[in-house]
Amino acid sequence: MFLKIDPNNGIAIYDQIVRQMKYAVAEGTLTPGQLVPSVRELARMITVNPNTIQRAYQQLQDDQVLESIRGRGLAVCRTAVKQCVQDRHDLLRGRLEQVVQEGLRSGLEPEQLKSLFEKILKQAAKTEEM
Repeated sequence: MFLKIDPNNGIAIYDQIVRQMKYAVAEGTLTPGQLVPSVRELARMITVNPNTIQRAYQQLQDDQVLESIRGRGLAVCRTAVKQCVQDRHDLLRGRLEQVVQEGLRSGLEPEQLKSLFEKILKQAAKTEEM
């Protein structure tokens, strides 16, 4: 599992873990039934305090993304994919709404925002292709 944690981005580390694991489920990197690393393993892999991992795992269990498998550990729930896809869309939609509102408040016209978004999207798509 390759999580990228940035302690300086303003988002709590446990929340970064939750978001990235939900994204991994949504895109199929983590599949239903797949076991996730133990708290200690993941803490060692990404050099984060085990209590932070435990908090993230608890949140993921509360959100019904992970479930406890007796004697084996935590696994991705069978029903998690649909929920994670929806959560990802909701999060991105909220962030886009914030950007649009900020752009409008700063005096940009809707067409200017649209043009800027399309330009950035094209650049990002080219970067992803590389």
